[in-house]
Amino acid sequence: MKLIMTDLDGTLFDTKEVNYFAYKEAIETYGYSIDYKYYCSFCNGRHYLDFLPEITTTDEKILNDIHERKKIAYSKYIHKAVINKGLLDIVKRCKGEYKIVLVTTASKQNTNDILKWFQLKSIFDLVITHEDINKPKPNPECFLKAMDYFESSPDECIIFEDSDVGIEAAKKTGATVFIVKGFN
Repeated sequence: MKLIMTDLDGTLFDTKEVNYFAYKEAIETYGYSIDYKYYCSFCNGRHYLDFLPEITTTDEKILNDIHERKKIAYSKYIHKAVINKGLLDIVKRCKGEYKIVLVTTASKQNTNDILKWFQLKSIFDLVITHEDINKPKPNPECFLKAMDYFESSPDECIIFEDSDVGIEAAKKTGATVFIVKGFN
């Protein structure tokens, strides 16, 4: 089965501002602050447990609460997201010949929020989010899960990714990998 897999943040959508403002709001609850440039350089595209302790606390309960608050705040800033129209056109043109899968380490809640906002949920045959995996990127588990679901071999798969950890995970699958950089 031919398969196209695409990441969400930074690949199908530019969500830097959405995530930044949502995290900013969430961490301010605890008296912390974050600069946009710092967020873009050191946090964007990384799992919250990898970057939040560097700017807030190591208290896991607080970190999880911040993340929950971020997920709630996300929908307030969703209008700041920008869609990658070129990639979306490719995906839409390939639908039918390929199964289309969204593979992201974003939360299911935020993924559903953005797909609903842009009315794109129906183009995906499968959506894999952070809650569906045990090991985040750079582990290839998320992509392999999609390949297993559709019984696809690496030579039948194309993966679109933007982040270093995502690209590393994609390459580990043996599929063809297209790197998406700076689509705006």
